[in-house]
Amino acid sequence: MRMNLKNARKEKSMTQKQVADYLIIKVEYYKKIEYGQRVGAVELWDALEDLFNIHQRELRKVHAQEDSP
Repeated sequence: MRMNLKNARKEKSMTQKQVADYLIIKVEYYKKIEYGQRVGAVELWDALEDLFNIHQRELRKVHAQEDSP
């Protein structure tokens, strides 16, 4: 999961749908980007960097999900 991306979205008080609308993509596609299942185009990362004011290298980091009991 891309926790930096998720945290940046939550810091802006935005839903996944709102970010997807901003990017002009389907919410399902954005969810896959946030969950680390899709890479996403460079243009999307440029827009996310502008939206959240965080370098896209930080936003792109994928963290292993912790197993829940």
